[in-house]
Parts: sequence; C-alpha cells; structure tokens
Amino acid sequence: MSLDPETEILPMLGSKEGIAHLPLTFLNPGDVGLAPSTAYPVYSIGIRLAGGRTWVMDLKSENNFLPELEAISDEVAHKAGLLFLNYPNNPTSAVADGALFRQVVEFAQRHHIIVCHDAAYSESAFHGYRPMSLLEVPDGKEVCIEMHSLSKTCNMTGWRIGFAAGRVDIIRESGRMKSNLDSGVFRAIQLAGKAAFDASDSFPEALNAEFRRRRDTMVAGLKKMRFSLVEPKATLYLWIETPDGCDSVRFRDQLLANSEVVVTAGSGFGTAGEGYLRIALTLGTQRLEEALQRMEAVIF
Repeated sequence: MSLDPETEILPMLGSKEGIAHLPLTFLNPGDVGLAPSTAYPVYSIGIRLAGGRTWVMDLKSENNFLPELEAISDEVAHKAGLLFLNYPNNPTSAVADGALFRQVVEFAQRHHIIVCHDAAYSESAFHGYRPMSLLEVPDGKEVCIEMHSLSKTCNMTGWRIGFAAGRVDIIRESGRMKSNLDSGVFRAIQLAGKAAFDASDSFPEALNAEFRRRRDTMVAGLKKMRFSLVEPKATLYLWIETPDGCDSVRFRDQLLANSEVVVTAGSGFGTAGEGYLRIALTLGTQRLEEALQRMEAVIF
C-alpha cells in the first residue's frame, strides 16, 4: 500500500476533530449515518450535529462485537452517506480481520457509502498481533478515509495531532471543510510528533510491552474476583461484564463510593453497552494493583 502525501493524507488536530467534522462535509440534513453501538460517542454525535439521522449497528458479544451488515436493509443503506468503523475497538477491545473489511468494502461500493475507519489503536497491540488497515484491503482506498492519532501510538494524548488517509476526493473535501474550522497543528506539536515517528522503531514496542504488563495484571486480578472478560489482543481497555447483570451505572457508582475506584459504565457507549464496564490501562501497574485490592475488599 502506498499513499501520496500531497493528495491522500490530511494532517488533523487529532483524530477526534476529523471524525466529528466528517459528517458536516458529506451528509445533508436528513441523510443517514451508520454508527456502531457500543462505540466512541463522537460518531453518532457528529452525525446529529450535521442534521443527519443515526442508524445504529449493535455490536454483540455473540458476533465478537463486529457489525452485522446483512441486518441493514437496502432502504436504509440507500439513504446512508457514511459508515463509521473502529478496529481495534474502543470500548470492547475487539479486533477485526480481512474478512470483515472485505465485506465492508463490498457493502460500501454497492451502496455508494463513504467508510470512516477510526484506526486510533492500530499500533496498540500485543504478542505480535498486527491490526489491519482498511486501506490494505483491495479497493479499500476507493471507499475509505482512515483516521490515525498520535495520542495512543506515541503517548501524546491531549496534544491534538493526527492525520487522515484515504481516497483523493474524500481527503480534498475534508481539507476544504477543515480549512474553515481551524488553522492547523501548532508547530511545536508537529516537531514533537516528528520526534516520536523518528523513534518509531523502538518506542511503540516498549510502550506496548508496558500496556501488556498492565493488561496481564488487571486480567488476572479481575478473573480472581470472578469477573467475566476476554483478554484483549489490542487497545488500552478491558471490557468486562457487570456481576449478575447489575446495571452498569449503578455498579460504577457503588464501586466509586465504596472503593474510590473509577470505571466507565458501558451504557455510556450506547445501549448495547449496558451490562458492561470499561477499564482503562492508563495507570501504572502499582496503582492498578492498588485498585484491584480496593475492589476485592468491597466486592467480597
């Protein structure tokens, strides 16, 4: 796969900016945007801000948290202008293979839909697993704009730098919209991003090793407390079932009140997230071990 930096790559103020503004570029009021649930809320919010209507693709555990495109009727697909996709996935940490991406490309070609693939966690993976880019799939670049962020890959969360890559006209029109909304990435942050890319032979590997240690610590501790979860191959998150089907917001609030441990209620990522909690691996191992001890003290 090759990309022309002049016509097929667009610098952005982080991937969030690109995701939120994309519907303003390509949806008219009343158009349909296809967005997953559970998901990063900006997908559906961006559609609504553009005056569009969100058609929700529920991500279910029995389907490995992958969208069921066959459940989308031709009538809905005909009205759709955008489809949002995110693998490795936040919040479920699910991963997708070439089979799903080929299905997505064929679906998008058949219905003339632009696919926005949020690939923020493309470099955050463990044990030799390499997440795919949608642009790798045959004809993927013909339907896709793919969002990338330095926040996770380079530990630059909050610095607001990322980029989009994809089809020439999608990138061009996104750039036209963007030029009316901001004035580009602050130069000092650009230089920091360059330094991170220059160290890319070693930096992501060391960072992922640290996240793997945190993941292993939390998975072992949560399973000891009999939480149900799948050990993730990628991302910075654990997606765990609430005990005995407990309401996710209620369980979150009880955990905070009784142990002063903060987790995210799954329902905050869409109705399909009810019955789950998301735990972020963004603290060091020592603090995570302390969190596990506090949780165990109140749960048992």
